[in-house]
Amino acid sequence: MSNENTAAVQTLTPELRAFIAEWKSKPGNLIMVLHQVQQHFGYIPREVAFEVADLLEIPLAKIYGVVTFYNFFKLQKPGRNKIQVCMGTACYLKGGEDIILELEKQLGVGLNTVTPDGEFSVEAVRCLGCCGLAPVMVINGEVFGKVVTGSLTGILDKFRNNG
Repeated sequence: MSNENTAAVQTLTPELRAFIAEWKSKPGNLIMVLHQVQQHFGYIPREVAFEVADLLEIPLAKIYGVVTFYNFFKLQKPGRNKIQVCMGTACYLKGGEDIILELEKQLGVGLNTVTPDGEFSVEAVRCLGCCGLAPVMVINGEVFGKVVTGSLTGILDKFRNNG
């Protein structure tokens, strides 16, 4: 069983390097490049951030300033199953916080963390646009509406070690 800390060092692919070269002189290039990097890796690996800084000829601090400012960008590799719990007004009022608390209890981790086995990561999001189904949770793009805490074990079991 491999340890997450001994994982191979991530580096930019030739395709990502070509994308960066294409965007290097365009306004707003950093956001576009970071979106591409995150789409490829699922997060912004530290080693890759150094490479991006070199290729764009910008300070590393600027990259981290953008990555830490925007909630969309992640610095930690997400779990294999990405759980998003809506905390928009409708979902919050209909029990979104209870869903998060129960997930934390069942998974043994808090928000914006990954379970030790790498299976699940949990984050609260502002709105998923499914207010009529509140409270809403999304796992790997699959929407679960009118979620109650009692249904979480069954939902999680559907994704646990599946794949």
